[in-house]
Amino acid sequence: MAQNEERTCGRPTRTGKPCRVRISGSDVACGTHATDEDRAVAKAHRQGWSEGYKVGCESGASSSKLKIEWLERRVKELEQRIDEATRIYEVGGDQVVDVGGYAYRWRGGDHLKVGDRVLLPENYVSRMSSGPGPVVGVVTALGTTYRGALSSIIGRAPTAETEA
Repeated sequence: MAQNEERTCGRPTRTGKPCRVRISGSDVACGTHATDEDRAVAKAHRQGWSEGYKVGCESGASSSKLKIEWLERRVKELEQRIDEATRIYEVGGDQVVDVGGYAYRWRGGDHLKVGDRVLLPENYVSRMSSGPGPVVGVVTALGTTYRGALSSIIGRAPTAETEA
């Protein structure tokens, strides 16, 4: 029986003719002709349909969530493959490193490592935020996928041990 199907009660009236009151959904008879058992069956049917609908929605949402998580992992994996294929670690004999999301060249003799503190040249933004002069940055990654012109790191930044 379809949930929104409209039909007539059809139960015999006092005159013996079929009842023409419209009923829909889980009801099997109109309010006048329905027995307690009819009402209980209709109530159980409505409850079962409602619970089934709710479980179906939850299942669909869970399935969608799993699919989204899988797609996000796949995108991350593909981005990583592209990054690995296009990442450069050296330009013209200089090491290339990432400092705070920007790529720089390092001409020093010993290679930099992730976490090393370096002095970066002043630029328009650093002058406004930190004042004139070099700015201290931290190497966050080795290599870059950036293909434009790169500024050079001035030198290693003094550490607490070297300043003392």
